[in-house]
Amino acid sequence: MKNLNPSEFWTGTYHGRHHGTQVTVTATRDDTRPEPYAWTCTCGASRTFPTQDSVDRAAWRHTHPTLRDQLRQRITRLLSTR
Repeated sequence: MKNLNPSEFWTGTYHGRHHGTQVTVTATRDDTRPEPYAWTCTCGASRTFPTQDSVDRAAWRHTHPTLRDQLRQRITRLLSTR
């Protein structure tokens, strides 16, 4: 789990795979931010949200991408290498 700032509280951890790599997403709450809920992935991605429900759904989908998400990611990688 990542090191939390003094104002952050851990709210969940999600384990999964994407881009063929094992990843861990840590969800936190920090009431000092405009959007208090956030997740940070070991791949470097992160997002913030206004509600707990939004962060849980997005973190789960980031660690467990749908077939559509996987295809979109592959196409993006192929196009970015050109």
